[in-house]
Amino acid sequence: MHLEGSCHCGAVRFSVEAPHPYPFNLCYCSICRKTAGTGGFAINLGALSATLKIEGEEHLCTYRAILHDEGDAISPGERKFCALCGTALWLWDPRWPELVHPHAGAIDTPLPIPPERTHLMLASRANWAEPCLGPKDRTFDDYPDESLAEWHQRLGLES
Repeated sequence: MHLEGSCHCGAVRFSVEAPHPYPFNLCYCSICRKTAGTGGFAINLGALSATLKIEGEEHLCTYRAILHDEGDAISPGERKFCALCGTALWLWDPRWPELVHPHAGAIDTPLPIPPERTHLMLASRANWAEPCLGPKDRTFDDYPDESLAEWHQRLGLES
């Protein structure tokens, strides 16, 4: 699926091809929650980094999280955001260079509605962020037992 996205002020615009476009994976970890979450979680999509096209790249900044539970190591993951308005745009990690994970909140293209959701990293959620669970939703204290790609494949939703 072809996705178009932008920051709030319009200084950064991007497009990307996403074989895994369903916004189903709600991450409650402190990094996602604090850098991109508004409901106590963030939602990242699965896209192909080779297809990422950016306008306004001069306004991009990178944040690399401090991993407090790993002795304050610096995460290799690069969280891109707009320097002018602060909009969280996407995550890219050199351990999986072929992938980029746009934040669903930065996407302007209508996204498909997921038939179920995965709530992950619940062990580190904020106490006020009560998950709103659907009848088919799955929950995990840490990482889920399937990847973005495997979830889409299991449900026959790859685009």
